[in-house]
Amino acid sequence: MSSIYDYQASSIQGANMDLAELRGKVILIVNTASACGFTPQFAGLEQLHQTYGERGLVMLGFPCNQFGAQDPGSHHEIDAFCRQNYDVNFTMMEKIDVNGKDAHPLFQWLKQQAPGLLGSEAIKWNFTKFLIGRNGQVIRRYASIDKPVALAADIEHALVAV
Repeated sequence: MSSIYDYQASSIQGANMDLAELRGKVILIVNTASACGFTPQFAGLEQLHQTYGERGLVMLGFPCNQFGAQDPGSHHEIDAFCRQNYDVNFTMMEKIDVNGKDAHPLFQWLKQQAPGLLGSEAIKWNFTKFLIGRNGQVIRRYASIDKPVALAADIEHALVAV
């Protein structure tokens, strides 16, 4: 696979999404969790969505229960939690695995395109972020500790890139 547009995923409501529909957009993909020390980042992610959504940023949150079992709820429970506690309006996807033999193909590709520290492909924790340019290629991977506001300059740059 050569770009993000070669993948599909399902929304948290179960609708299939062909990521080719996002061609020409800047995309921020985040593996999320509802009961993590980084969960308050939902507020910052939503702020990025509000600030840059009309300019072409698409945010996709992928719940994952692989790190400390911090997102054990059903799709409905996760969706309700995000909306009620953080007023999340960006697109939440179905819960997936990001590591291991059952890792979603999209995340297998993302990790190959943007390895982490010291070249490790494995995602270390919840709220790892991947910024994708308008050309469908990974621009950068961000660690869990990187607060959403710290991504603003890179998002701005990606939005104006041709």
